[in-house]
Amino acid sequence: MEYFDRHQGGERAILVHVAVQMLKDLDAEEFQLLAKSAGADILEQVTAQRQRPDPKLFIGSGKAEELAVLVEDLEAELVIFDHALSPGQERNLEKILKCRVIDRTGLILDIFAQRARTHEGKLQVELAQLEHLSTRLVRGWTHLERQKGGIGLRGPGESQLETDRRLLRVRMGQLKDKLEKVRQTRIQGRAARQKAAIPTVSLVGYTNAGKSTLFNILANSEVYAADQLFATLDPTLRRLNWDGIGSLVLADTVGFVRDLPHSLVESFKATLEETLEATLLLHVIDSSSPDMMEQIEAVEEVLKEIGADVPILRVYNKIDQSGEDAKIIYASPNTPDRVYVSAYSQQGLDLLKQAVQESLVGQIQTFELSLKPAYGKLRTALYNLNVIQSEDYNDDGDLLIHVRIAPHKLEQTIKQLHLPIDEILGEAAQQFKRPLEAFEVEQH
Repeated sequence: MEYFDRHQGGERAILVHVAVQMLKDLDAEEFQLLAKSAGADILEQVTAQRQRPDPKLFIGSGKAEELAVLVEDLEAELVIFDHALSPGQERNLEKILKCRVIDRTGLILDIFAQRARTHEGKLQVELAQLEHLSTRLVRGWTHLERQKGGIGLRGPGESQLETDRRLLRVRMGQLKDKLEKVRQTRIQGRAARQKAAIPTVSLVGYTNAGKSTLFNILANSEVYAADQLFATLDPTLRRLNWDGIGSLVLADTVGFVRDLPHSLVESFKATLEETLEATLLLHVIDSSSPDMMEQIEAVEEVLKEIGADVPILRVYNKIDQSGEDAKIIYASPNTPDRVYVSAYSQQGLDLLKQAVQESLVGQIQTFELSLKPAYGKLRTALYNLNVIQSEDYNDDGDLLIHVRIAPHKLEQTIKQLHLPIDEILGEAAQQFKRPLEAFEVEQH
């Protein structure tokens, strides 16, 4: 049984953007993108200003009457508000406008419902929709005011509204149980990765910042990526080999948006747990967006809300549009703070790989190693890490190789193979404490 009536794409819609002094002002352009992402055919965007929301209609009776005339003239089927409306406001507006009214939360839920692909994603969307609906139980339920009655329908006096609420609670309980099982499966998967000491790097960021495009290039994958809001909804994980690190799990997550409905944050806890349990977060930022700072703030607000206490590397994407150069900026000699790249033109991706390597295993240095013929397995391991710069032989027939790798990772690799570390490193052991020479590495 479906409790919600998600509209089909292509509905003729009027958008209402209200600047309310006492509320946070929202981006009118982003509102249009949200509506288009839901498949709305936008007829008109109406703007209004208010000191505070009208308790009955949000926009006031005069503006509501104007809007009703516009709805009739344009034959609109739907009016979408760029703010959260109370159930009463929605109901009162529908009476005056004589068409369906949805708010920002309903719009985002609709997009999520269209984007969900996996079983887990669909469960989470349905739960969020039911939680939103449980405060309303109005639209499409013309019988709510009546008691059950008639032959074969008389019950113990429970009203239809109470029955519907009880059915909602039952279904929401079932969904929460199923999502808990999904969460437990994730926990087991994470525990196995942690036991095998495999780091997890999660891509997070504002919706449409280019996370999926970047993910596809780094993971050589084909995750759905498009220039639209919430193109990615279900978390995607790929295991890959990363230069200088070895095995690593890369996770792509749902994009964040300003004023993301709290019920969505709650419902997507299982998805966002990949973020909570990550070794490193790559915060992908659209460096070409005029609202870049507000978008960064919105993402960090959600990360704080879900309790993500994880190291963050900021990735300023789309430098092909913003005009920035590809570079790494360091917060301190051993700590990359941000890296500038373009997933689209693939500028600076080698610097991103270097910054992730430094964030996870430490400062990268160049070493000259002397390997006897019996130490061939170390050469193989270093090749797998893709850190060998050059090779040569000395007069004794030993292999001389130059590698760029973090000292900790080199030491760990040699010890895992039970080889004599001092003999292999020789004078190179002195390089372990060599300071980083520059705080900024630029690609020319």
